Amino acid sequence: MRQPPENGEAASESIGSWGLWGRQEPRRLGCAGPDRCGQALVQIGINMMALPGGRHLDSQPVPGQRLHLMQVDSVQRWMEDLKLMTECECMCVLQAKPISLEEDAQGDLILAGGPGPGDPLQLLLKRGWVISTELRRIGQKLAQDRWARVHSMSVRLTCHARSMVSEYSAVSRSSSQEMDQIEKLLMEKCSELSAVTERCLQVENEHVLKSMKACVSETLSMLGQQFGQLLELALTREVQALVRKIDASDNIYTTESTTGNLFSLTQEGAPLCRIIAKEGGVVALFKVCRQDSFRCLYPQALRTLASICCVEEGVHQLEKVDGVLCLADILTDDSHSEATRAEAAAVVAQVTSPHLPFTQHLTSFLESMEEIVTALVKLCQEASSGEVFLLASAALANITFFDTMACEMLLQLNAIRVLLEACSDKQRVDTPYTRDQIVTILANMSVLEQCASDIIQENGVQLIMGMLSEKPRSGTPAEVAACERVQQKAAVTLARLSRDPGVAREAVRLSCMSRLIELCRSPSERNSSDAVLVACLAALRKLAGVCPEGLQDSDFKQLVQPRLVDSFLLCSNMEESFV
Repeated sequence: MRQPPENGEAASESIGSWGLWGRQEPRRLGCAGPDRCGQALVQIGINMMALPGGRHLDSQPVPGQRLHLMQVDSVQRWMEDLKLMTECECMCVLQAKPISLEEDAQGDLILAGGPGPGDPLQLLLKRGWVISTELRRIGQKLAQDRWARVHSMSVRLTCHARSMVSEYSAVSRSSSQEMDQIEKLLMEKCSELSAVTERCLQVENEHVLKSMKACVSETLSMLGQQFGQLLELALTREVQALVRKIDASDNIYTTESTTGNLFSLTQEGAPLCRIIAKEGGVVALFKVCRQDSFRCLYPQALRTLASICCVEEGVHQLEKVDGVLCLADILTDDSHSEATRAEAAAVVAQVTSPHLPFTQHLTSFLESMEEIVTALVKLCQEASSGEVFLLASAALANITFFDTMACEMLLQLNAIRVLLEACSDKQRVDTPYTRDQIVTILANMSVLEQCASDIIQENGVQLIMGMLSEKPRSGTPAEVAACERVQQKAAVTLARLSRDPGVAREAVRLSCMSRLIELCRSPSERNSSDAVLVACLAALRKLAGVCPEGLQDSDFKQLVQPRLVDSFLLCSNMEESFV
C-alpha cells in the first residue's frame, strides 16, 4: 500500500476516496457518506469516454458544396458543444485555457454532445464524472506544486460545478432545502478554491507557500465532500422517481423502459446499486417478477436484480421480500422461457457467490436449495447455448461452496454425468470460463467417497487430464486467469480423487504424472502461476504414493521426496532450458 500522503498528496488521496467511484469491490458495497458516493465515477468515466464526440451529417454534399458544408458542420458541432458552457463567464473560459506547451495541456476535459433535454440522470452522471476527474487532477498538480495549472483547473472546476447546478435545477422535478444548502456550500468552496489558488500564484516565499498549500489541500477535500453529498442526494432523488414509476405502472412499455434505465444505473458501480436497494428497487423488481402480465419483462428485471445483489443491501432486501422463493418458482416452472430461467440462475449465482461474505447468512436459501439445485442441473442438461450453461453451472458451482449438502444432492442427481457429457458439446462448453465452473463443481464434489467411482465410470479422469492442458485462445488477462484456475482446480480434483487406487492407476495410465511434472518444471506451461505449481506438486505426490514406479529418480528426488516448500522453491526459481 502507498505511504500516507503529505501536504498536496493529501488532497489527491482524499479526492480518490470520493471521486473515483470505480475503485471498489467487484461487482462485482451503501452510500453512507461522501467518501463512498464518489467511487463509481471511474467506471462512469470509462463509459463516458466511449461516447461520440460530435455528430455527423448523413447527407452527402454535391462536389461544389463540399467545403462549404464541412465548414458549416464544424461550426454547428462547435455551437452544440457550447451549450453546456452557456452559464459560464467568458473570462473564466479564457483563464481555464492558457496557452501552454505542458504535456497535459491537451488533456483538458471537454464534455461534448451533452445529455438530452429532460434527462437529469445522464446529466448528473456526465457532469459528475467530469467534476470528479477534475478534482483528482487538481490534487495531482497540487502535489507537484504546479500552481499555474492548479489555478486554471480550479477556475474550470467552478465552471463545471456551476453548470451542473444550474442545468440540474432546470430539469429537476422539485427542489429541497437540503439540496439548496449543499449547492450553496459547494459553490462557496469553489469560489474559495479559485481565490486561494490565485493568491498562491503571487507568493514567492517557500515557507508561506507551504502553509498555503495545506490550506488549498483542506479546501479541496471539503469541496470534494460537498460535491459527493450533492451528487448522492441528486442521484437518490432520481432513483426514487424510477422506483416509484416501476411500482405504480401497469403499462408494459413504461415498465420496460424504466427497468432498462434502472439496469443502466446498476452498471455504474456499487454505490448506485446501494442507492437502488435502499430506495426499494429490489422490492419493485420482484413485484414485476410476480405478475403474469409482465412475463416478457422477467429476464430484464432479473438481470437488474443480479446486478443490484452485488451489494449487501441488495441481498438483504432480496431475503426480506422472499426473493429466493420467487427464484425457485421461476426455475422450477417449465412454462417460463429458457432466457428467464437463465437470468434467475444468474441471480442465484450472485447471491451465493463465495466472494461475498454477507451471502452466507441467507437462511431462506437452505429451505429451497433442493428445488433450486434440481432445476439448475436440468437447465444445464437442456441448455441450448453456452451462455445459458455458463449461468446455470456458475450457480451450481457457488452453491457447492455455500453448503456441503449441495454436493450430496448433485451426486444423487447424476450431475457428474450431465457435466462431463456437456464437456464434449462445443455448443454448451466452449470457453475456459465454463470449464472453470465445471471443474469447480468436480473439485468440491471430489471430497465425497462415491464421487470417485462416478468419475471413473464417466471417463472423467481423461477430461481432468485435458483440463491440465487448458490454454487461452485470445491471450486476454481474463482468459489467461481463467485458464490458470482451470489448471489449478483440475490438479486439486486429481489430488483429492487419488486417494482411490482406481483413480490413481487410471491417472498414471493416462500419463497424468508426466503432465504434472511438465507443469511443475516449465513455468510457461502454467503461465508462471504459483497456485498451479502448488496444486500440481500436491497431486503429483498423491499419485506417487500409489504408483511410485511412474516417476524417474530425478523427479522423485526433486519433486516428491523433499518438503513441499523446498520443491516449490526449486520449481518457482527454475529457468527454462532452450536447448
